[in-house]
Amino acid sequence: MTAAHDLTELVQLSRTLGEPWRRFVILAEGNTSQRAAEDQLAVKATGRSLRHASAEDFVMVSLRRLSDIVDDSEAGDAEVARYFDEVENELGIRPSVEALLHVVCVVDAGATTVAHTHPESVNALLCSDRADVLAGPPIFPDQVVVIGRRALLVPYTDPGVVLAREVRARLAEHTRQWGMPRVIYLGNHGMVALGSSAGQVLQLTEMADKVSRVLAATLSVGSIVPMTDESAERIDTREDEQIRRTALARVTFRQAGQE
Repeated sequence: MTAAHDLTELVQLSRTLGEPWRRFVILAEGNTSQRAAEDQLAVKATGRSLRHASAEDFVMVSLRRLSDIVDDSEAGDAEVARYFDEVENELGIRPSVEALLHVVCVVDAGATTVAHTHPESVNALLCSDRADVLAGPPIFPDQVVVIGRRALLVPYTDPGVVLAREVRARLAEHTRQWGMPRVIYLGNHGMVALGSSAGQVLQLTEMADKVSRVLAATLSVGSIVPMTDESAERIDTREDEQIRRTALARVTFRQAGQE
């Protein structure tokens, strides 16, 4: 770490996402991040476990530097490695290659906390020919309240700067049509939850897990019957659900039932 910043909730979130019974990640899979200052993002170091995360497993990177690399069509793995070398030489730990993806989620989507995981339930669909159902019309009301009316699905793309560029482009397109997504699904890879707090990111990941399990079960017995556009819009805009959505977004990590 290079700056005094409270990472308590980010560490708690990381450990919770890494709990074996959740089946969201194993080994050193996945990464989490939290905006620490105007130009600073605390992101998990490469090779570190979410399950056993501590504050020492996170490294500060420059949002501006990495965002500029994503924007520069001439920049590639060499430029990313050069910056990561600088960080590692100064701090002794190296940022995750997915730091660029986190930067795009913060800079472009306005998230303050981000979690990239590989839930088994989600990947079962993302590795199938029915991955599109994850970004289709919602199937039950709480999905709309927590995740929104549409998630973003990005076909498999090489992790790192190439993936960050693809997500940046698709975020802009998705936002024009549906608004900013709270969940991004990455084909054959995993998911990303974009939140305003650690508590909200956990809720998004848990709801994506439930949605995936319900979709898979539904496909095993028949065809998916989604909510109509009118019904989804009604849930998305009705006042009592807006109040509930706001209350959920304000839940602290401890209030969400975590220790």
